[in-house]
Amino acid sequence: MSGVTARERELLATAAQLFAQQGYPGTSMSQLAAACGLSKPALYHYVPDKAELLARICEAHVEKLAALVHEVEAQAQATTPEARLSELLRRFLAVYGGARHEHRVLTEDLKFLPAPRQQHIRELEREVVNGFAAALCALQPRLDSERLAKPVTMLLFGMINWTYTWHRPEGPLSDTQLADLVKGLLLGGLPALGQAA
Repeated sequence: MSGVTARERELLATAAQLFAQQGYPGTSMSQLAAACGLSKPALYHYVPDKAELLARICEAHVEKLAALVHEVEAQAQATTPEARLSELLRRFLAVYGGARHEHRVLTEDLKFLPAPRQQHIRELEREVVNGFAAALCALQPRLDSERLAKPVTMLLFGMINWTYTWHRPEGPLSDTQLADLVKGLLLGGLPALGQAA
């Protein structure tokens, strides 16, 4: 979110929290203004409507994830395929843990946006999926030749996309330990976890 002021970031974070807790349809601009310590006219100085707030929350979250994928891809030549996958998992889980409200809003409220804004966000999501698929194919090339890259990638996201609802980095598993657990399950299943113990 380059070019965004600290005040605007604060507004987006507050809106994400309210949308996550109350649902997008159940949150009014009056509630948003009060939670932000603003009058409604002052809030409208920053955004024209509630849908724009939702769009900016979703876009900022997915742009951050896409940027992480590109950063890890840029280092791919200097690392092993397994280390690349580990880095993607660790960094994504860390973002999910620090953006619980934004991630919930993205997964549950994107459908309320107009189609063109949804399409833009979906394109960013495809970038993220393609980045993970490329990392998996680097590790296991036959996924590409057998057209399994996307299904396996989506299964992987099925494992990690809801961790924000229960995983706490300060709990018994750190982000890195959870990333290793996910990678172990993906690459070797439960028997591999038993061997690692």
